[in-house]
Amino acid sequence: MGLEAFLPVAFVIGYLLGSIPFGLVLTKLAGTQDIRSIGSGSIGATNVLRTGRKSLAAATLLFDALKGTVAVLIAGYIAGPDAAMVAGLGAFLGHLFPVWLKFRGGKGVAVYIGVLLGLFWPGMVVFCLLWLATAFTTRYSSLSALVAAFITPIFLWWFGHLALAALFAVLTLLLFYAHRENIKRLQAGKESRIGEKA
Repeated sequence: MGLEAFLPVAFVIGYLLGSIPFGLVLTKLAGTQDIRSIGSGSIGATNVLRTGRKSLAAATLLFDALKGTVAVLIAGYIAGPDAAMVAGLGAFLGHLFPVWLKFRGGKGVAVYIGVLLGLFWPGMVVFCLLWLATAFTTRYSSLSALVAAFITPIFLWWFGHLALAALFAVLTLLLFYAHRENIKRLQAGKESRIGEKA
């Protein structure tokens, strides 16, 4: 199979890995309530945190990030950087729109971080620093993700990584779409802060 022919396979690999709903699986194994019935209804780490189980939220964050990283590394090892980027896109879409959950998934922040880690780790560091700085000053998880995701493609473009900048511009648009209800609540002053149970 040629490298170009492998690109659809890379996308499928990424999608399948990205669609694993670790937040839902871990909370069900721990016997908590269905996280889709609380808070934002998302399956991601921020919503898992609303169960009061910090360890489950941390595990969800880790595994959701790693599924993005693993997808990128597998595809990159087999067929190079183009396949790695396609797999990263697939993983992100798989998390947002998992076929197993009627295409209702998470918001994508952890997977965004994981894909960054696999493709260009300094970008991941910048994203995390921006997230932490915004979270420290505002205590809004959603706003922190939006700020970090907005700046990340600019950072990549500024340092000459044009293909990565284009990919993460697309991921950022998808992330903003996934956070559209959060954006409305932020504008209305009704968004929950980090640590609050919604």
